[in-house]
Amino acid sequence: MPGKPSGRTEGREKEMDAPVLIFGGSGGVGSALARNLAARGTPMHLFARDQSRLEAIASEIGDAAVTAVDVMDGSALTAAVQEACEGEAGAAGLAYCVGSIVLKPLKRTTEADFLEAFRLNSVGAALAVQAAEPALRRAGGSVVLFSTIAAGSGFTNHTVTAAAKGATEALTRSLAADLAPDVRVNCIAPSLLRTPLARSLTENEVMAKSIAQLHPLPRLGEAEDAASLANFLLGPESSWISGQVISVDGGRSTLRVKG
Repeated sequence: MPGKPSGRTEGREKEMDAPVLIFGGSGGVGSALARNLAARGTPMHLFARDQSRLEAIASEIGDAAVTAVDVMDGSALTAAVQEACEGEAGAAGLAYCVGSIVLKPLKRTTEADFLEAFRLNSVGAALAVQAAEPALRRAGGSVVLFSTIAAGSGFTNHTVTAAAKGATEALTRSLAADLAPDVRVNCIAPSLLRTPLARSLTENEVMAKSIAQLHPLPRLGEAEDAASLANFLLGPESSWISGQVISVDGGRSTLRVKG
């Protein structure tokens, strides 16, 4: 007769059944992450505002649950997460791939600019993790949030975005402390990526080339650059990493190679 599976094996089977929740799942980084996770057979639940775009990504990767929700609606966000996490397996991970790029000189910014960016980038992330906490703890899950190198480097015209994403970095460290040791929380801070969100900056090839040359590794980032790190941070290979903000930026935030 076959022996009874060990607790370790049962734990692995449970982890495989638990989905990773991806917010912004139809965006550049979110969809790239979904493809990465699909390649290793990870179940997923994708969230975004546009149902048709979500269904297109789910169809492409083969199998994923989808829910259309606006993360700016706190009660709807909480309800959607709780419904997605009803199963006994819990949630193996959560990636909040939602963000905004607001570029304005200080004199043109408004109170609404700051509040909306903070609500989208930090409050939405906090509410998503709060709603998923019991499920994440059950599965020993991992959380990945997203910032920008502008939060730590001080770029002109970035006051709104840098303030909101700076809050996300602080949120990362606080959540990592609150949820330890059951759940790990980390943050990725990219430089400019070629994604739909940044199209206004990257569609002009002259501007794109100029920005690329500011990086020690002189190119713009791709969605896959950030998604690959998120994939690693969500997986067991990063099991001793928590509370970190990790840059994916071609060296721009730390290296000075041109004087």
